[in-house]
Amino acid sequence: MQGQVFARSNGVLILCLALGLLISSSSAQAQQSAVNRSASSPALSTTQAILLAQQGHCKAAIPTLKRALESSAPVDIRKNAGVLGVRCSLALDDRDSTLDFARALGKKFPRDPEVLFVLVHVYSDLSTRVAQELGRTAPQSAPAHKLNAEALEMQGKWDEAQREYEDMIAKEPNAPGLHFLLGRSLLSRPDASPQTFDRAKEEFQKELELDPKNAAAHYVLGELASKEQNWDEAIDQFSQAAKIDSNFAEAFLGWGFTLVTVKRYQEAIEPLRVAERLTPGNPAVHYSLATALTRTGQKEEAEKEFAIHRNLTSGAQAAQTNDRPR
Repeated sequence: MQGQVFARSNGVLILCLALGLLISSSSAQAQQSAVNRSASSPALSTTQAILLAQQGHCKAAIPTLKRALESSAPVDIRKNAGVLGVRCSLALDDRDSTLDFARALGKKFPRDPEVLFVLVHVYSDLSTRVAQELGRTAPQSAPAHKLNAEALEMQGKWDEAQREYEDMIAKEPNAPGLHFLLGRSLLSRPDASPQTFDRAKEEFQKELELDPKNAAAHYVLGELASKEQNWDEAIDQFSQAAKIDSNFAEAFLGWGFTLVTVKRYQEAIEPLRVAERLTPGNPAVHYSLATALTRTGQKEEAEKEFAIHRNLTSGAQAAQTNDRPR
């Protein structure tokens, strides 16, 4: 009797397991069938497109994900559609779509930490792919060598990077930009000596012989002259950089700051005004401008600039305090 009950119970158990497997299999088949129908459907809902993207059916999902990102759907759905769209387009190496999704995400969620995290990886991935393509298609080209030299700099291999730049200059001595890149690399070395700075200065001067309109070279020479307290040279170089590039805020600030340093206050106001317009959130600009205005008797304007400076610096200090671990 006991054996019959056990056998009957065992049979019921086997039957239940079989039904369970059958139901599970039917459910999976139904789900896959739904996915297949969605993938072949010309018009997908946002929910269907998200499901397809999650299951790797990227090509079918991308058009609807683009529409969902631009739609008036709830924020979470739009963000999810954008993130999945980025991942899908990267998987397909569809760079145009990747950039479309990245730009839209950055515009619609400019301060969202999750979106910013995704965008960091998106642009890094795209940069790597393009670099690899350059290496495959034109490994001996000047751009490929420049990219290699920059990679060596990032790895802290300063000697190797210097040799790379020097080899490029030896092959193309009149190519614009190479002397600037070598000079910049020399200045970036953590073990830079006075001799290194002198060599860098020579490279920037050679760059200007080839390209007198290189605003960056003028600016760096201005910084080097300022460190040596060669104020006339610094003013000349900063002013040339600013006149070449009307949006070069640092050049205008360096020009104005140096004029304040040598007490040429009236001359300093104009370049500092431009620097203020280009970088209104820079406390150093407002302080230098306030100083110049004070020294030229424009007390009311000077106090406004000092007030802006105080607000900016107090805000920065408050932010640092809030960021400290508690």
